[in-house]
Amino acid sequence: MRLEGKKVIQIVSKDFEDLELWYPVLRLREEGAEVHIAGEKANETYIGKYGVPIVSEYSFEEINPEEYDAILVPGGWSPDLLRRFDSVLNMVRTLNEQNKPIGQICHAGWVLISAKILEGKTVTSTPGIKDDMMNAGATWVDEPVVVDGNIVSSRRPPDLPDYMREFIKVLES
Repeated sequence: MRLEGKKVIQIVSKDFEDLELWYPVLRLREEGAEVHIAGEKANETYIGKYGVPIVSEYSFEEINPEEYDAILVPGGWSPDLLRRFDSVLNMVRTLNEQNKPIGQICHAGWVLISAKILEGKTVTSTPGIKDDMMNAGATWVDEPVVVDGNIVSSRRPPDLPDYMREFIKVLES
């Protein structure tokens, strides 16, 4: 179990991209990581864009990011909601300040933009938010996965194997 002893936050809100949330959770758990699901409310059922549910174990407010080794931000439409929570932005900023892995895929870059952590970083995302990423000071490239320090970014569901391979490498180190 490559990631035994590692703790990861998976944040969630409604209308997440089902595969972009569930695939990383399952891959990390397969590798032995403890993945906690955090939403606006604990024990709340959130439904993905394609109808797949997930139940939060914790509220954003209950999470102490200093107790975690990494965070994952899903894509879909949920990042537009997630970035409105100061507690989510504080989680992302805290982990970034500690140089801990931050995974973002598709529209998840919106959360990193709102956390103001992309200045000078090279990233990827869905092309739909390319301009947003660049306006936040990032260099945007069209690649399946980009690793820039502690930030691991990816474009869309077909890139999930590449995304998780690189995220796991960063989390291992």
